[in-house]
Amino acid sequence: MVTDINEIIAEIRRLQDELEMRWETLREQFQYSLEGRRVRFANGVRRLHRRYRTGIPRYLLETPPAHILTAPVIYAMIFPVLALDIGLVIYQQVCLRAYGVPRVSRSDYLVIDRHQLGYLNGIEKLNCVYCGYVNGLMALAQEVVARTEQYWCPVKHAQRVRGTHLRYALFAEYGDAENYQATLEKLRADLRAEMNGTGD
Repeated sequence: MVTDINEIIAEIRRLQDELEMRWETLREQFQYSLEGRRVRFANGVRRLHRRYRTGIPRYLLETPPAHILTAPVIYAMIFPVLALDIGLVIYQQVCLRAYGVPRVSRSDYLVIDRHQLGYLNGIEKLNCVYCGYVNGLMALAQEVVARTEQYWCPVKHAQRVRGTHLRYALFAEYGDAENYQATLEKLRADLRAEMNGTGD
């Protein structure tokens, strides 16, 4: 059973690599490259992008009233999101450090780069920064919680769960009392290996 799960995880990683190769093809098509975390556009691309930008007055005139009326609700969510962000920083520094669990790198999850697109106006850029931050933070939070779950309670649920993290596939089977302790120790050792840079 574990071999089957490992094969599925290996296939997921292979597909992720294939996806990255396809993204590279799209980078070539749209004439940009990545240098570390920096986006570089080919000559003339920024000027081309600006030609497709919708000005803010026209953008606001064409925006449905429901979008304008709900914008304050969306942006008010920044307060609980910031509280979550601060809580995650404290949690990682206190709890994950105490357990010997590697902390999650913010830069792996919080990617803010869409504001560099010249075809977006100021409002669209602000929206993209906001969405990039919030979605990145939610992904970061999921990984922090996944590592905690792997350390404390790596047992699958009896019922099917949607949207599980990749670590979940390695958890102990529900009801497998005989192998639970061994699985728990192995998964904790795997976390320590990640901490020491010896994990895969």
